[in-house]
Amino acid sequence: MSGFLPDEPRAEVRVSPNFGPRRETTPRPDMIVLHYTGMATGAGAEAWLCDPASEVSSHYLVHENGHIVQMVRESDRAWHAGKSSWFGCADINSCSVGIEIVNPGHS
Repeated sequence: MSGFLPDEPRAEVRVSPNFGPRRETTPRPDMIVLHYTGMATGAGAEAWLCDPASEVSSHYLVHENGHIVQMVRESDRAWHAGKSSWFGCADINSCSVGIEIVNPGHS
């Protein structure tokens, strides 16, 4: 994927290579999973989510100033929820949109 139009018009696109097709038959994601980055900076989190070696991604990253970056199309499966299930969905990555919020977490 060399680029795409963002699903959220206010988002900047920075493509992550870490994604795949959704595995469930759900035509659209029916849940949102919010994460905090647990990293010191938004730039560091953005770099990590776009690094093939990390094998993680999210659909969106929201920086501390509200700037939105979309890294994976909503129609694709981002790698943000690991091996997980919830109320009949055996693969949360396939049933959800993942949003990372820049926050160091435990500092």
